[in-house]
Parts: sequence; structure tokens; C-alpha cells
Amino acid sequence: MIRPLYGIYGAGGCGRGVMPLLRQQLAGERADLVFINDGAVAPQINGQPVLGWEAFLAVESERKSVAIAIANSVIRQNIERSVLDRGIGIVDVLSAHATIMDDVVIGPGSIISPFVTITSNIRIGRSFHCNISSYVEHDCIIGDYVTFAPGVRCNGNVHIGDHAYVGSGAIIKQGTAASPLRIGERAVIGMGAVVTKDVPAGATVIGNPARPM
Repeated sequence: MIRPLYGIYGAGGCGRGVMPLLRQQLAGERADLVFINDGAVAPQINGQPVLGWEAFLAVESERKSVAIAIANSVIRQNIERSVLDRGIGIVDVLSAHATIMDDVVIGPGSIISPFVTITSNIRIGRSFHCNISSYVEHDCIIGDYVTFAPGVRCNGNVHIGDHAYVGSGAIIKQGTAASPLRIGERAVIGMGAVVTKDVPAGATVIGNPARPM
């Protein structure tokens, strides 16, 4: 019997953390799950087959969908384009242990890990990775291909540009409706940094309070 085929693109640590979430999400659906990895790895990881991209394309299936579990946001974007160019769907992965409240819009391709909280009146772009125990408070606007490492605390009225990376345990101070705190495109917030003011596009900040590296 030909069944739907779901691929987790990336068999590294990120992908291995996402596979159980997707498996849980698809419980009750008769579907096949595989890792997709372009490099040489074992034929199976954690009991799931590992296929190269061309091998994945060659599998006969009812339909194909992919979740992109790649931490590097530029590579993630490029893979997304390749997937969509082949007419393959992008699947969102949402942990059953995440909480999403009122009036939240999240673009396609998101991966929302366990114990994440996204509160109310929030707009988030495509391919957002929000790792374990992070939160996004009210009235935030987050761009495309943004990554939150585990334990990020993003308080209310914060605007984050495309491809920004926020390191594990970082804290972003609350802005206001009239003057949101802004983190520019491709900015990097270091692990454990405490961000109290705007971060320019492309800057890397570390420390408490966060300063340019």
C-alpha cells in the first residue's frame, strides 16, 4: 500500500529532536517517516531510515512532506526553496506540550518544541524554530527564518528581523507599543545575553547587559 511519506531534513541533533515530535503529531495516520540527509550517515538513526535527497524523491508515495530541521537559517531557506520547487509540501511540527494562546499567526515550516509558550497577539514569519522551554510574549513581530535556542525569554513588544539567531537562555527586555525593542536582520544574540536595547542588523551581542562582541 502506498502511503504518505514525511521527511525530516537533517539527521543531526536538531533533526533527531524533531523526529519524535512529528511521530507523535502523526499518531493514528498511516504514514512513513524518514530522515533526509545529504552527507554519509548510517542507514538508520533511532530506528528511522535515512535517505539522501534524490533517494527521497525517488520513493513512490501518496504524497510527500518535509520538515526542515537545520539550525543554519540560510541553509534552511535554500532547502525550503528546493523542496517547494519540487512541489513537495512543508510540514509544521508542533509539540503537544507547547502552548499557543490567542491571535497568533505563524508562517509555514515552523518547529515548536516542548514547553514553548507563545502568548497573544503575535505575528511570526516562515520557518521559525523555537526550541525547548522558550517563550514569546504578547505583541511581538518575528520575521522569517528566525531561530530561538532553548530557554529564550522574549518579552512583549519586541520586533525581530529575518534570519536572527537568539542563543540559549538569552533574555530580551520588553519594549512598548509606541517603541518596540528591535533586533535587526541576521543579528546574533549570544547565549545568556540580556538584551536591554535595540540590536543593529548583522550585529553579534553578548553579556549582561548585551554589548557588541
